[in-house]
Amino acid sequence: MIKKTFPEVPLSRFLVHSLEIVKNPLPFHKQNFKKLGDTFRLNIGPNNHVFFSRNARFLEYVLQKNQKNYTKSKIQTQDVAKYVGKGLLTSEGEQWKTQRKLIQPAFHKKKIQGLLQTIQDTITLELQQISTQDTIDIFPIFNDLAFQVVAKSLFSSEANPEEIKRLQHITEAAQRMLVKELRQPYLGWWFLLSGRIKKHLEQTEEARQILTKIVKERQNTHLRYDDLLDLLLDAKYDDGSVMEEAQLMDEILILFVAGHETTSNALTFTSQLLALHPQWQEKIYEEAQSLDAEKGDLISIIAQSKVCQQVVEEAMRLYPPAYFIDRLNYEKDTFDDVEIKPNSNLLFSVYEIHRHPDLWEAPLAFLPERFKNGSRQYSSQYFPFGAGPRKCIGSNFAMFEMILAIRTLVLNYKIAPRFDVIDITPLITLKPKNAFLKFEKR
Repeated sequence: MIKKTFPEVPLSRFLVHSLEIVKNPLPFHKQNFKKLGDTFRLNIGPNNHVFFSRNARFLEYVLQKNQKNYTKSKIQTQDVAKYVGKGLLTSEGEQWKTQRKLIQPAFHKKKIQGLLQTIQDTITLELQQISTQDTIDIFPIFNDLAFQVVAKSLFSSEANPEEIKRLQHITEAAQRMLVKELRQPYLGWWFLLSGRIKKHLEQTEEARQILTKIVKERQNTHLRYDDLLDLLLDAKYDDGSVMEEAQLMDEILILFVAGHETTSNALTFTSQLLALHPQWQEKIYEEAQSLDAEKGDLISIIAQSKVCQQVVEEAMRLYPPAYFIDRLNYEKDTFDDVEIKPNSNLLFSVYEIHRHPDLWEAPLAFLPERFKNGSRQYSSQYFPFGAGPRKCIGSNFAMFEMILAIRTLVLNYKIAPRFDVIDITPLITLKPKNAFLKFEKR
């Protein structure tokens, strides 16, 4: 009996398109999905291949139904970890379980509730950078906003603005270097010999020193702010011990990287979509005004911002910041009668799953009303924060922040597009490009 296999893309085709793939791999993968179906094998070397999939059932199987047989690939456990350490995002096995159990309570909805005023104040302050005089690229403003929200939520007002700016520069430069390493593995020798990797590793060490200084200053003052840093310092393992300094630095560094990157991308894409669909701006504006008139607290305002939430969720469907999910299987597995050998590289395109014509009505259309009854109904095909035990720990934090940011933006400004199409730059996350907008004060 002939075993079933996934269709293959030959190494020659990969090499012919390698320069395009470095710039933007999504069109190449889309062509292969159209030609070969929802899962294919891409040969990237003489004895090296990756399975690409946009099969939502397959991803659900890997993340939830048989998640114990799958681990993150070396992209995160080694390549990303090289720059941000072994924290929750990059660890696996027992270390991951231990850290997840320790940190999870800090991101409970009730804990985040105590940070909402800080988040709102930061958003209000950062959105004052918007100029109504000229056309502006909104991404840098949202990038600063999201970074400042993480910084203030972690450190209250203690951190020196120059130090925070330096942290932002280091984390973003490290990501750009990592993308080059991943997409141009054949230049690995040059990155090493030229000292480029060494330079970024030294900068990462500098970031750790900045964070260590901020933490020690907090510990020496003995003051409480009930921010994320206090919650992390309070967290205790089952034996009553607290995180060691090196582990704490890893977790904080990862919070900076993961906590601002995806949020700033999502906010930019959401504002671009609102610019193209002004009727949804007005719906958010009317909802926000009526809720503000009731003078409720921030958690109740967020809970009732249903239109705003629908818009954010639809934006993350069309432009998921975490646009791919990678996994490696420990033991042999089978899916749809195809045998998957141990240690197979699996890469799932969340971007393609979220636009799959068999899963979504009018998949390329911006239709926030599809989320009128929430996103849970789409849990088997909607993965903006992943799924299963490794679902993003900061999903509630991110959603609260994005709802507050978008409603504040629309309450203060009308948004008009100054771009032809929404353009993207797929790096470690899906980043916006040329997000030029014109703002008019309401």
